[in-house]
Amino acid sequence: MAARRTLVALASSIAIVTAGALASPAAAHDRGRSPEKFAQKVSTRAVQGHLAAFQRIADKNDGNRAALTSGYEESARYVERTLRKAGYRTERDPFTFDREIIDTATLTENSPGSAAYEVDQMEFSPNSPVGGVTADLVAPANPLGCTAAAWSGVVATGKIALVSRGECPFGDKAVAAATAGAIGVVIYNNVPDVQLFGTLGAEGLVNVPVAGVRQADGQALLAALTAGTVNVTLDLTSHTEVAESFNVIAETKQGRDDNVVMLGAHLDGVEEGPGINDNGTGSAAILEVAVQLAKSHSPHHNTVRFAWWGAEELGLIGSTAYVEELATQEGELDRIATYLNYDMVGSPNYIIGVYDADQSTYPAPTGVPIPEGSEATEDVLTTWFDTIGQPWVDTEFSGRSDYQAFILNGIPASGLFTGADDVKTEEEVALFGGTAGITHDPNYHSVGDDLSNVNTTALGIMTKAIAASTYSLAWDTSAINGVSGPGKGWQHPAHGHGPGKHLAPEDRVLLERAS
Repeated sequence: MAARRTLVALASSIAIVTAGALASPAAAHDRGRSPEKFAQKVSTRAVQGHLAAFQRIADKNDGNRAALTSGYEESARYVERTLRKAGYRTERDPFTFDREIIDTATLTENSPGSAAYEVDQMEFSPNSPVGGVTADLVAPANPLGCTAAAWSGVVATGKIALVSRGECPFGDKAVAAATAGAIGVVIYNNVPDVQLFGTLGAEGLVNVPVAGVRQADGQALLAALTAGTVNVTLDLTSHTEVAESFNVIAETKQGRDDNVVMLGAHLDGVEEGPGINDNGTGSAAILEVAVQLAKSHSPHHNTVRFAWWGAEELGLIGSTAYVEELATQEGELDRIATYLNYDMVGSPNYIIGVYDADQSTYPAPTGVPIPEGSEATEDVLTTWFDTIGQPWVDTEFSGRSDYQAFILNGIPASGLFTGADDVKTEEEVALFGGTAGITHDPNYHSVGDDLSNVNTTALGIMTKAIAASTYSLAWDTSAINGVSGPGKGWQHPAHGHGPGKHLAPEDRVLLERAS
């Protein structure tokens, strides 16, 4: 999960509905088989087996599975071997991108003491002038510094802002500080012992350098600032190099070609650790769903396409490149009925979160569209939880994971999430257990995100939800886009994915008229 996502979960009431409500399309067309029965075939133990494989891969490859590393390559090969054994044809979807290389990243305390701090230049941060920027530190009244109001009454002009991570995107913090007159921004982490690596989300948000530091370092600077004046030098320089990575794509042989249900999870992790919860869990869960869907030989109506995204942790790069490629092919995006994203589904201090497409708890952030059909996609997931009596909460439909490119291009989306660096509330403890006052994943983006960092209860709950919703949508997406049925007996030609697999315009018209 990319560092720039900030999601908040609150308690919501649960309405229990009649068991089997999710199963009606499948029950009618699959000789009595149902999403509930299919979900039982997708075992938590099998998903754990895939996670163990990812852990072994990380152990053999410098402790991580990050993009552009041998750990990522071996993770992809594991996914590909598993899929091919189940009968899928897999495809690597390559993409190139500009990779940021850090040349200089230092924060030096000049007075009252003399100290050097490890920092990271935020993605999309401008470079500092030669020699860095030297100025006094300043902190806002609200340490999060998310809005102009936080800087009200604070003289920030010509100073370097010191703010805490949390509540809002890093870009918002940087903009608020720069607008208040700051000539540099330092953001300290809100979890212990983890260096803060982040992104501003886009080019050109600010024209001042922005860095991330560890929580302890930020708090030490804040304590010194409380006692008096603190003068520092922030020196950040980087350059870009062209890099190449790939996504792994596979889809079912069964299903109408003009109505594709798509599932995705990012396969890469961060360089700091094995990336087992983030995002081995999502990758492993959809892998086992794919395996069992192939084994079921279900004559479902719709194609189901699976994607393991590359370079998510570097800025949603793989999924964005994929959608942008499809956008150049006439009608390709129209074929995708909906997209479901699974990014972190086994957090140790978990919530059971569903992307809040209907905005019943969280208004979507400014500039984040919610395409028509997203609410219905969310309903497929929440109906499953209601059906089995499982409590769940909304998480913000923020676009801060691999569904971003899909919703920006008008494709309905939703997904599941068990929490990252937000602090668990007492209300969430009442629903899900765990510990209030600490984050949902205390090992987020760290060396501790290993096999022991996965809560098997959460993983099991989410795995069944992913399986059941996939099976239901494989049969019927009529609530999302009005498409139902097998297309009057039409069968598509040999399957590929995306740009290489589409109908001739005249055939598409005939198919649309027939269904």
